[in-house]
Amino acid sequence: MGVAETEPGRREKRRQATRHRIEEAAYHLFRRQGVESTSIEQICEKADVARRTFYGYFPNKHALLGGLGISRLYSQASPLLAQLVSSFPDTHSRLMAMIDYIEERFATFDEVDRQLILLAPSVLASDTEQQRDIADHALTAFAELFAIGQESGDIPANFSPEILAAMVVGTLNTLTTRWAIDSRYPVIDKLEEARGLFSAAAGCQTT
Repeated sequence: MGVAETEPGRREKRRQATRHRIEEAAYHLFRRQGVESTSIEQICEKADVARRTFYGYFPNKHALLGGLGISRLYSQASPLLAQLVSSFPDTHSRLMAMIDYIEERFATFDEVDRQLILLAPSVLASDTEQQRDIADHALTAFAELFAIGQESGDIPANFSPEILAAMVVGTLNTLTTRWAIDSRYPVIDKLEEARGLFSAAAGCQTT
């Protein structure tokens, strides 16, 4: 018999669901009519929340923009990597599938996404606790992927999972930031280079 979910756990899930609804409503409006033309009132109406509820999550539209950029960059790391571990047989194929996914995401990004990604660091700079939590979340997710590979004997333990995770996260952050700063940056070409870097650094065996 499963353990009943506690009230704090349910409350946190409700908060996360409300935040997600606000972010999704804002993102849809930003892409449809532009960031400057979108008001907080419009976001609240589309998300079906009161202004007071909105301000319980974001003090202003700038914070929402940065939060959206953070979500676009980091929110999918843990569920994506968990799915890759269950769907692919080894570390090499998981890393290749991850690059495929990221390239597909970039193919859908536009000027709004670029603005959101550029705003994310300024929001994080004002909230060191959130900055630490997000960094830990992404690094832990990737470290787990490499730890599973080492434990199964799929890749050698030449480097710690944490160092391998830092290499991947740092590389992906750098490439994403370069693209956000300059739309001409050949991010897809660089991601293709990253395939070889990640696989070689992890010591993946390829056929």
